[in-house]
Amino acid sequence: MKNILILFLLFSLSITSFAQTVKSKDVAQIMQTFQNQQKAWNNGDLEGFMNGYWQSDSLKFIGKNEITYGYEATLNRYKKSYPDTATMGKLQFDILSFKKLDKKHVFVIGKWHLKRDEKEDLEGHFTLIWEKINKKWVIIADHSS
Repeated sequence: MKNILILFLLFSLSITSFAQTVKSKDVAQIMQTFQNQQKAWNNGDLEGFMNGYWQSDSLKFIGKNEITYGYEATLNRYKKSYPDTATMGKLQFDILSFKKLDKKHVFVIGKWHLKRDEKEDLEGHFTLIWEKINKKWVIIADHSS
């Protein structure tokens, strides 16, 4: 009986360790996407910034005034709101919370800050739902304000 209990505990620990390893890999992939987005934004590359988003008509972007549906509509919204690099400024993300909901979904809360020379700086918060689609983590819903 004692041996069975020890085997059960070892099995449980190995499952927990495996789950943590998978989580660390997922976190690293998502954090790399944040870095890629920040670099693209800071280079004035909105299309590159959008590489972190799900390229689907089902993408949802919730801003302070409206909900935008779809990848192309979200990209066009960014282009309208940030028509040039001076307006875009330099983007900095600060991740506040990272919660894996299940093996395919992650919920992230963070802050964004735009440092701008010619205009007033902007900042706010965001909540993102990420989904693993075709072995890639992408944002399927973005609520930024």
